[in-house]
Amino acid sequence: MELMKLEIITPNGEIFDGEVKQVNLPGAEGEFGVLAGHAALVSLLETGVIVIEEENGTEIAVAINSGYVKVEEEKTTCIVDGAVALSGTDSELAKSLDAAKELLKSTESSNSAIASAVAKVEQIGKSF
Repeated sequence: MELMKLEIITPNGEIFDGEVKQVNLPGAEGEFGVLAGHAALVSLLETGVIVIEEENGTEIAVAINSGYVKVEEEKTTCIVDGAVALSGTDSELAKSLDAAKELLKSTESSNSAIASAVAKVEQIGKSF
């Protein structure tokens, strides 16, 4: 399977930079997936969780509050206002889950978008 470069950037620096199989994004019009070779587009991102599938099949989740994405055939760049990566050891993960929930609840998005994103974060927490 082809890989693409994914970058997730916040005002505080880079959260993720690597080669991935696929990324699922919380777009303004609904969630959508991006694979290598995807048609070029620019879209707003809503409060939610970015799910990244790495080359080895593992998934990484990143909670975001808002931003935009630029998709090119071989590269996807997400510029987000705030982000919390949901991976690491159990103690780090617990802190990250709490931080992600606070980030999501602090946004000005609709209550249903926030509730959906928080539910996804809690589901990720239960799977570890």
